Amino acid sequence: MNKQQLDILYSIWEYGGINQRVIAKNSGYSLGNVNQTIRLLSEEGFISEGSITDKTRNLLEKNKPQSAVILAAGYGMRMVPVNMEVPKALIEVNGETLIERHIKHLHEAGITRIYVVAGHLKEQLEFLIDRYNVRLVVNSKYNIKNNLHSLYKVFKKYDMNNVYIVPCDIWCRQNPFRKHEMYSWYMVSEEEYGSDVKVNRKQELISASHEEIGNRMVGISYLCSDELENLKRKIDYEAQHEEYDDCFWEDALYDEQHKKMCVYARTVDKDDAVEINTYEQLRELDNESKTLKSDAIEIIADVFNVADNEISNITVLKKGMTNRSFLFSCMGQRYIMRIPGEGTSELINRRQEAAVYQTIKDKGISDEIVYINPDNGYKITRFIDDARVCDADNVSDLKLCMDKLRLFHSMGLKVDHEFDIFGQMEYYETLWNGRPSLYRDYEQTKSNVLKLKNIIDRLPKKHSLTHIDANADNFIISRDEQGKDVASLIDWEYAGMQDPHVDLAMFCIYSMYDREQTDRLIDIYFEGNTQEDVRTKIYCYIAVCGLLWSNWCEYKSIQGVEFGEYSLAQYRYAKEYYRIVEERENDQFWYLWQLLLFCVHHLLLYQNSLRR
Repeated sequence: MNKQQLDILYSIWEYGGINQRVIAKNSGYSLGNVNQTIRLLSEEGFISEGSITDKTRNLLEKNKPQSAVILAAGYGMRMVPVNMEVPKALIEVNGETLIERHIKHLHEAGITRIYVVAGHLKEQLEFLIDRYNVRLVVNSKYNIKNNLHSLYKVFKKYDMNNVYIVPCDIWCRQNPFRKHEMYSWYMVSEEEYGSDVKVNRKQELISASHEEIGNRMVGISYLCSDELENLKRKIDYEAQHEEYDDCFWEDALYDEQHKKMCVYARTVDKDDAVEINTYEQLRELDNESKTLKSDAIEIIADVFNVADNEISNITVLKKGMTNRSFLFSCMGQRYIMRIPGEGTSELINRRQEAAVYQTIKDKGISDEIVYINPDNGYKITRFIDDARVCDADNVSDLKLCMDKLRLFHSMGLKVDHEFDIFGQMEYYETLWNGRPSLYRDYEQTKSNVLKLKNIIDRLPKKHSLTHIDANADNFIISRDEQGKDVASLIDWEYAGMQDPHVDLAMFCIYSMYDREQTDRLIDIYFEGNTQEDVRTKIYCYIAVCGLLWSNWCEYKSIQGVEFGEYSLAQYRYAKEYYRIVEERENDQFWYLWQLLLFCVHHLLLYQNSLRR
């Protein structure tokens, strides 16, 4: 049976008789299609004398909904700043949380076996167990894997059939769930959207090309036994292979051979199912929502002395390694609000950071700070229009940024606190709480790196304010009033007193430079006049800072934050540049030894000549 036949059969059952005009109105099919389909259903024994038969009743019973999975594990990056305080599932619309509305709708449809997958702020969802008798499934990898892994966690633990799959961030005007279903479907909106799928004439969901306008994917779905079993098999396979870590569960619905989903489309009006992905979308749906009240918004309102509704165009920025940030407009200007990320209170002294910003104020080296709270680290900066980050592979960018870095270093600025590289390395290790390193040869690597301190101490160095995190992404390039490229150095939260040449090492390891690229950057900074003992010292810093950030990454991994290749690269820098320095030191000693032998030899020759 096709979708048209099943829809019309369902309408006959739902309205208890064959009134073609009623069926046409409720099913959405033309009167002619309804008449033709009724004749076919009668011939195949699904209806008889105006009523459904046992054949239809068996079909209804076979496909009857039995359970539901609500996906509520994700961080909801685009919901910043709301997502810092509540999970998306607990966003309130008209005084009701999104997830509770879904649960109540499911209960109305007779579905009480409900599985909720939690992750971010999972503790806030615990009350659902007692209030609604749901089963809570924890996806601890919500921050590094997409929601395909959430379904995998449920399917692995529970046996289920005929299931609704429901994203938690959808607000439905009416109950989308029914006591009976005839087939598997995936919900899309009728509105045109930049989607990967579109609905064809057969009500199938086929792939949309980049040139085509698709249908907005709502995400609610219903899967009967056959399609569900196929989905389980695909998800079981894909969840165990890293190349699928970023996949949505819907990817497993695709039939690659036929370029379509293995389920029918259920199309709804754009206002019937509203996805809430951003603060602005929530405000548009319910500007009185309690969820709109957040610490970040209140701070912005206080700083600029405006009402909440005067803060607009809130857009999440790329998640950084340490913090969360979002862009907003207020009083005709654009600004960036920074919110400290997980575990940063253990890593960063916000009072020291505030002192650094006070020191560099009006020096023309950083972005404009509008507000910073030395207690919690909330920060507001003026947004730089038409700006970009430094391209670490572009020589022109490097020259511009190294000029700015050299200028900053030449100022010799002072603050009252140090950034002790070796001390911080040990401190980050203590944050592991006794857990051994993930690296098997960590103790040997650490021992080697510590040996470099003697070399660093004997080499010449300055002592002034150092950025510490002077990586390519923290150099912002924009245009001045004359249209000339200018660089600014942002994000000073790690800054403190240190040898300024540490900044060069940090730039190299963040950019994951090889030795040739490292030497190029050093020579650009020193304008081709690099002293070899200084180069050796920077190599030492690369090894030391590599282990420093490797230890930092290990702590962040305990917090559930992973950095993939970056963390491994830092550990490699510790090992490889220790060997490079060791080789240079051995070569130097060999040279000095040869020089000594040469001098002794010629001294002896001179003495022999005197005797003659």
